Amino acid sequence: MSLVTEEIRASASEIHHGDAICQEKIKLALTEMGLPNGLLPVKDVEECGFVQETGFVWIIQKNPSKFHNEKIGKVTSYATEVTAFMERFKVKKIKGVKTKELLMWIPLNEVTVDDPLTGKITFKVTSGLSKSFHVSAFQVDGVKKDVEGVSLAKDPQVKEV
Repeated sequence: MSLVTEEIRASASEIHHGDAICQEKIKLALTEMGLPNGLLPVKDVEECGFVQETGFVWIIQKNPSKFHNEKIGKVTSYATEVTAFMERFKVKKIKGVKTKELLMWIPLNEVTVDDPLTGKITFKVTSGLSKSFHVSAFQVDGVKKDVEGVSLAKDPQVKEV
C-alpha cells in the first residue's frame, strides 16, 4: 500500500515525473536542506514530490534498487517507494530505506548533518543505534553515463550494485 495518497499529491508544492528531472530535483532539495547531494542514489525514478508545508518528500522508482558506497563499505537498499520528512540538516521518519549490517537488513529511520557543520553525518536506525561518517562520502560532484546507460558517480569509489 502506497504512503503517497491522492490527498498528499493534491497538497504537494512540487511533483515531477521522469528520471532526469527527478534526479535533478532530488539533488537540489538535498543541497538546499544542507545535506549531501548523493544521499539518495536512486535510479529509474518515475515520480518525486515535495509538500513544503510539512517537509514530506517522496520518490517512486520503477524497481527497488541497491547502492554500494565503497567509501564507507556499506550497501543500502531502496524500495520502490521512499518517503521521509526533510528539514534543515535532517531527514526523519524515513520509509523504504534499509542498510545492511553484518547479515541483516536494518530500516534506516533518520539522517542528520551536524549543525554547526563539523563534516559529520549520522545515520540512525529504529532501535536507536547510530553511525557517523564524513559528509564527503555522500557528496557527488558530477554524474556521467557509461556505455550501457547506467549512471555512475565520477568518483570511482562509489558504485551502483
